[in-house]
Amino acid sequence: MPVAPLDSNANGVPFLVSAGIVYEIIAAACSSPQTTEINADTRAETLMKWVHVGLVQSAVFVTVAVAIDRKHAAPLIAGGALAAGFMYASYWHARAAGLGSNEPGTEGQGSTPWAMPKAS
Repeated sequence: MPVAPLDSNANGVPFLVSAGIVYEIIAAACSSPQTTEINADTRAETLMKWVHVGLVQSAVFVTVAVAIDRKHAAPLIAGGALAAGFMYASYWHARAAGLGSNEPGTEGQGSTPWAMPKAS
C-alpha cells in the first residue's frame, strides 16, 4: 500500500510539537493546576515560581527549534506562545481560585512527615 508523501509545506506538526513541548516542560516542573488550586494557601508562591521556571525553559526549547528549523519558525513560535499563554492562564486562575477558597487543601491535613502546616 503506497504511503502519501509528507507535505513539506505543512505547518501543523511543528505547531503541535512546539505547543506540546511547552506543556511537557511546565508539567515536568510543576504540579497540576488542580494541585495549585487545592494547595494555594500553603504553596502558591512556590508553585508559581516553578511555572515561571517552566516558561523560561520552554522559551529556550522553542528558540532552539526555531534556530534549527527556520522554515517552520512561525508555527513553532505560534504553538509555543499559545501553549505558554494557556498554561500560564490555567495556573494563574488556579492560584487565584485557591487563594479565594475556604476549602481545606491536601497539605498539612495529616500526620505524614512531609505535610506542611496550614497557613493561618
